[in-house]
Amino acid sequence: MSSSRRRGRRVPPKHGARPLPPLPPSGSGPGTAGDTGSSTDALGRMTTRSQNRAAKRATTGVRAKAVRGRTSGRPNRGFSPLLIGLAVAAIVVVAGVIVLGNPFGAPSPSGSAEATQGAVASHGDGTCPTSQPASLAAGDLRTVTIKTDKGTIVMQIDGSRAPIATGNFVALVACHFYDGITFHRLVPGFVIQGGDPAGDGSGGPGYTIKDDPLNGTYKRGTVAMARTGSPDSQGSQFFIVLSDDANAALTDPSITYPYAILGEVTSGMDVVDTIAAMPNSGSNSGNAALNPVAMTSVTVSAASSPTASPAASPSATPGPGPTPSPEQPQP
Repeated sequence: MSSSRRRGRRVPPKHGARPLPPLPPSGSGPGTAGDTGSSTDALGRMTTRSQNRAAKRATTGVRAKAVRGRTSGRPNRGFSPLLIGLAVAAIVVVAGVIVLGNPFGAPSPSGSAEATQGAVASHGDGTCPTSQPASLAAGDLRTVTIKTDKGTIVMQIDGSRAPIATGNFVALVACHFYDGITFHRLVPGFVIQGGDPAGDGSGGPGYTIKDDPLNGTYKRGTVAMARTGSPDSQGSQFFIVLSDDANAALTDPSITYPYAILGEVTSGMDVVDTIAAMPNSGSNSGNAALNPVAMTSVTVSAASSPTASPAASPSATPGPGPTPSPEQPQP
């Protein structure tokens, strides 16, 4: 081994400056374009400073120092613009939910207590109850008359059927709550339904009443309270039964809380049939009335005669109905 080499390492001469590597021929490569960081190796090939350092590390066995961050040939570990965009979108959605509530159109809680105050305030003469009114005494009969542009419907309300529900219905009629409210749901062969100040089946008087037990049979001409599937959810909505066959659906064992029976229609079932035959949105859309008939005037008086049976009409089997919605009987 030469005395100028020890353990594989080159030792510079003892005297004089370290010799410079030979210069490359003129115009022989990229180093001629002002590239001061290049040199030639022993074979006369162009080398850069980084290549020289790599050659020295290979000779001495010294490993390159790890460099943090992105390096050539290695994947970028930073966040991509797509991931950042998705994160921002998620933050915006969460903020919208907090500020606006559920933005995805979930329906409001059902039941008459959730009627808008504006809809309630626009009905009645200012004396309507704001909570469950007094019950009607057993045996107390009242006559309720509903006038529409299709004709007049007269019904007899019997306190013996459902004291709480009949007392509430009579109190709302007495304060003219129903004046101007429509029959918003029409199910031919089953029922017509009205009494919602919101006009879409979701409203009521701003309160609910306690349940009464079922007392009687649903038949053609029966007047009963509509409700949701929750207990004590009756408010102001009611329905009139169109067919005796509706009893089976209205008393199905799956119905936990019954529709309280108020009484019977004593005259005007032909008007009820006319309203029921008007266009509706169909069973897949809740049978909403397309041209709702309004109750132009609803009044109450003491009954002058015993309960009468409604005018006879051929029974019709109720067609399939929609999934129950706020305060509506399910056929």
